[in-house]
Amino acid sequence: MKRFLLASTASALMAFAAAAQEPVNVGIILGFTGPLESITPGMAAGAELAFTEASATGLLPGGATINPIRGDSTCIDAAAAATVAERQITSDNVVAIMGADCSGVTTAIANNVAIPNGVVMISPSATSPALSTIEDNDFFFRTAPSDARQGEVMTEVLKDRGVTEVAITYTNNDYGKGLSDAFVQNFTAGGGTVAINEPHEDGKGDYSAEVAALSASGAEHLMVFGYVDQGGRGIIQAALDTGAFESFFLGDGMHGQSLIDAIGSELDGKIVGTLPAVDNDGSRKWTEIATAAGIDPTGAFAPQSYDAGALIAMAMTAADSTDSTAIRDEILNVANAPGEIILPGELAKGLQILKDGGDVDYMGATAVELIGPGESAGSYMEYEIQDGAYVTIGYR
Repeated sequence: MKRFLLASTASALMAFAAAAQEPVNVGIILGFTGPLESITPGMAAGAELAFTEASATGLLPGGATINPIRGDSTCIDAAAAATVAERQITSDNVVAIMGADCSGVTTAIANNVAIPNGVVMISPSATSPALSTIEDNDFFFRTAPSDARQGEVMTEVLKDRGVTEVAITYTNNDYGKGLSDAFVQNFTAGGGTVAINEPHEDGKGDYSAEVAALSASGAEHLMVFGYVDQGGRGIIQAALDTGAFESFFLGDGMHGQSLIDAIGSELDGKIVGTLPAVDNDGSRKWTEIATAAGIDPTGAFAPQSYDAGALIAMAMTAADSTDSTAIRDEILNVANAPGEIILPGELAKGLQILKDGGDVDYMGATAVELIGPGESAGSYMEYEIQDGAYVTIGYR
């Protein structure tokens, strides 16, 4: 009888261990199709690199591994994005979502699916200022800064270059309008003049009419707050074809190798842009591990995606739970001081500290510091296109 009880207990413990080590599903919802499809693979790979690194340690709750489940946000179709999130939450039982990407679909998923279902989200790239004030019950975070900050930075860039008058075109959605509003507020407050400020629609084959209207304003410099694989690129091509503008200043949605590949040498010396990025030990470690993994370390929002994935894994371990609410409650703790600083490639070190009951300050690839409503304080790279390549001018 005693032997039977011991055997039964051993079997039960083995069954519990096996159950505890079931993979934990985490969603990755990004625009695998749509106006940012060229940068999305690098973003997904960045998050998956963090998940793989964390899983290999055996330090996640119960020795579990993270199973990433990809979903297509389309970047622009809010209903389609919400449907993907609903499926991941109700059918795939994801405990967290790395994403979404574009601001409109991110807002839709957060308000209509994730928050009502109590599932934590960390977006690497949704930058609309409106996301700072959604009623999120603390379930929404982002590793990219709000465009309220980008508007300030872009104003500084233009001021330093002596530009006092611009024309503006923005993609007609939450992201484009939010960035345009933030820039206009800062630029005009500093004495700048906006000659014209007009939205454009994505998906058109010809943008010559839009460019003609913008050019008629008399401004020599054009601000393009659009998407690198859609209307923003079309606007630039049409403007170059007609010689309508002397130079272009681009928001973060316009950074991508596909822009150079599509237009080529005509861009040399005419493009200035901003992109969330830092230059420190963390960014150099990111370059090292991303390159080793076959990921372009300069890809837009790829480091922010790695950081979002790492925060999910670290919060899971800090909570010693795969419950989404428990994960939510640890995000700010692992992202901010006090604690041992953790950089990319050091997740095993960080997870062990947390497993032992210690504290970490995850700095990651982008100097993560979550402020206010759980969003990045924000540092930006200023860049130009020279000789067919992106060249970093400095950081702000």
